[in-house]
Amino acid sequence: MSTHLASPGGLGAGLRRAVPPGLLFALPFLVLFALFLVWPLAQGLWMSLTDTSLSAHDPSFVGTANYAEALGDAEMWRTIGHTVWFTVVSTVPLVLVALGMALLVHTGLPGQWVWRLAFFAPYLLPVGVIGLLWTWLYQPDLGLYNHLLSAAGLDGLAWLSDESVALYAIVVATLWWTVGFNFLLFLAALQAVPDHLYEAAALDGAGAWRRLWHVTLPQLRRITGVITVLQVLASLKVFDQVYLLTKGGPDGSTRPVVEYLYDVGFTGYRLGYASAISYVFFALILLASAAQFLALRRREK
Repeated sequence: MSTHLASPGGLGAGLRRAVPPGLLFALPFLVLFALFLVWPLAQGLWMSLTDTSLSAHDPSFVGTANYAEALGDAEMWRTIGHTVWFTVVSTVPLVLVALGMALLVHTGLPGQWVWRLAFFAPYLLPVGVIGLLWTWLYQPDLGLYNHLLSAAGLDGLAWLSDESVALYAIVVATLWWTVGFNFLLFLAALQAVPDHLYEAAALDGAGAWRRLWHVTLPQLRRITGVITVLQVLASLKVFDQVYLLTKGGPDGSTRPVVEYLYDVGFTGYRLGYASAISYVFFALILLASAAQFLALRRREK
């Protein structure tokens, strides 16, 4: 009777046949993905079905009661309205201004590295610096903008304490801070446009404006769609600059839904209800993203 011991090479070959090589390469990412995304999502979903609170140690299962309360919560819908309006007002200039900046740099302005640095540098600043800087700029008595209005013979504005102005003041600060990222994406796309398209258009007698409308902008259609989707998703998650500049005021007129989540969960101690609100908002974001992707796909077809 003889025995045959499997060699290490045979074991390794058997493992490679049983498990696809691609899965082995992706395994570290899948582990991290499950640990830091899938598990927190599942835990948050379970929490939204309970009355979990920072002040209670034994949460009980309440089913969909938190979701029913959230759907009837007027303040939640009010903050979602603020978030959506901020997204609408901020996305358009963040796309168009970034495109204009990229076109200016791409045309060959002298000292291009200076322009690139000036346009992109604000994006590298932390949000704490942005909040402090723009709080000073918006100061009613000593701020730069009211000083300029006074020099022009106009009355100053209460930039951060007037309900009719505060949200737009935050949009301006957000535009200055984050437009550099979109500018960089547009500039990379412009540099990838084939030169022979411009040469052919020039041979056909097309001027600079016709080349812009019929060559450059059509070539940027796809990246414009991608930037618009990314910008909408980023604006829907707005929190930091609003909290630092106005803390949601005046009278809650700039309060985004993420700040409402923070207040409900960590000020009101209702983590279960805050989780339910977050999943309602998450569902709305998914619907908005799906609508955008469908619209972009139809345009491409």
